[in-house]
Amino acid sequence: MDNKPKIILLGAGGHCRSCIDVIEEEGRFSIAGIVDRVEAGVATSVLGYPVIGTDDDLPELRKQYAFALVTVGQIRSSAVRRRLFDVLQELGFELPTVVSPHAYVSSHAQVGAGTIVMHHALVNAGANVGENCIINTKALVEHDVQIGADCHISTGAIINGGVVVGAGTFCGSNTVTVQEISIPAGSFIKAGHLECGE
Repeated sequence: MDNKPKIILLGAGGHCRSCIDVIEEEGRFSIAGIVDRVEAGVATSVLGYPVIGTDDDLPELRKQYAFALVTVGQIRSSAVRRRLFDVLQELGFELPTVVSPHAYVSSHAQVGAGTIVMHHALVNAGANVGENCIINTKALVEHDVQIGADCHISTGAIINGGVVVGAGTFCGSNTVTVQEISIPAGSFIKAGHLECGE
């Protein structure tokens, strides 16, 4: 019998698939199902886990489940992830930090609620990652970096020491930042870009 706490996932797209893999590997939670919008062509299951409702069902689902995670991806805007995160908080869900066992998060770093650290990502000493973030596969968050809420640090991105990343920012795949710069909130940094600040 599976005695792990059950968790529901919000969003049934590609990012959800990656999150499922991390959650399975981490082994702390049992995935109860996925919540997604109802439209033609929307999946009825993802990697074998059923879609069990829509956003409108969340108050009832809260009566059954204590844990939830936003698994909608983020590129141009963090607005959808932020809205879902706020709804979950208002309903009293617990939003855990999920870290792949194949990632490294320093014991001297902090990672906020509802953030997922994907396979082979590194979060080094003194770093502070806000709530509801995605630290994607093979991303590097160096020492003393400050990442605001609702950011997506994409695959292979390198955020060098002392950088401050404003809330709601997207750093594309293979982005590299110069150390000690500040990136304004809501920034969009395209893939492969060298970010040198102002």
